[in-house]
Amino acid sequence: MSEQEALKAVRDDIDRIDRELLRLLNERAACALKVAHIKREAGLGTDLYRPEREAQVLRNIKAMNQGPLGDDEVARLIREIMSGCLALEQPITVAYFGPAGTYTHTAARKHFGGAATLAACASIPEVIRTVTGKTADFGVVPIENSQEGSVNQTLDCLRDASLLICGEVLLEVHHQLLSKASDLSQLTEIRAHPQALAQCRHWLDAHCPGAEQIPASSNAEAARQVIELPHAAAIAGEMAAGLYELPILARNIEDNPSNTTRFLVLGRLEVPPSGVDRTSLLFVTPNRPGALHEILEAFACEQISLSRIESRPQPQGRWEYVFFVDIEGHQSEPHVARALARVAERTSMLRVLGSYPHAVL
Repeated sequence: MSEQEALKAVRDDIDRIDRELLRLLNERAACALKVAHIKREAGLGTDLYRPEREAQVLRNIKAMNQGPLGDDEVARLIREIMSGCLALEQPITVAYFGPAGTYTHTAARKHFGGAATLAACASIPEVIRTVTGKTADFGVVPIENSQEGSVNQTLDCLRDASLLICGEVLLEVHHQLLSKASDLSQLTEIRAHPQALAQCRHWLDAHCPGAEQIPASSNAEAARQVIELPHAAAIAGEMAAGLYELPILARNIEDNPSNTTRFLVLGRLEVPPSGVDRTSLLFVTPNRPGALHEILEAFACEQISLSRIESRPQPQGRWEYVFFVDIEGHQSEPHVARALARVAERTSMLRVLGSYPHAVL
């Protein structure tokens, strides 16, 4: 068999597989529509988005995958298929901390897929207001960075909002230096969100020591600003580079290659257990010795791991604090429910912010 004949045979196989994939994709979409019809006929509610079900499907797909595609790549493809099917059942609007091209934009797209309608908001409080006012079904906001720590504005908004946490997204943050300049030596200023400037501090000192560092409200806004500034650069992600048609002058300039940001998905949905879940809560302790110890002891007695604890000042009182805690497990699990009952007895205020699946992608 000649080289051309061998190639034709393989390409014929690819065409045959593509036809079968197309048939199966539409068969899956038809099943999704049947699910929506059954739920509506049975009066089972209008919320067809099931975060726990998606998490279970993606975990199973990754466990079954035998390559050569990687687990995360296969899961990403399945996520897009689920996104398209959900859009047929129930279109979803997702508010995110914008403008377009921010890492929060990327996180929202990663979690909800390309078929969801994404709406940029100018601030984290605006995301909260948009979802609370039912203009959007869900909202995506940053909560913490592995290098710079918590996003305090998000914590304060969670304290005051009535929304629930429905999911989380983990995003590896790779900063790109975007500019129309042809060389680093031409740069006189670099614009970015203060956190991005901090995360690239050593690289900037080594490669752009003479460039002024100018804070911006977001990295995407910095990218928008430098479009008309030939001797300026912005630190932003690849999505911003494409949206604002800015060349990447230097890639992956973050000081820490494992730099990761965690985002929360906020909504009005109580999420059932998926099998691998996290519960977020906030509480206020009585102002007496040992109060915090007694609360943490309630989790220790039930062998519950705390993955995060933060405190923020109470706006109503001087030197009084709200504690934000993430624990492993779902609030409906008996041992978690017992611990929460004990915590409720030992706090002056307890609110469960939501139970939701661990990030799969």
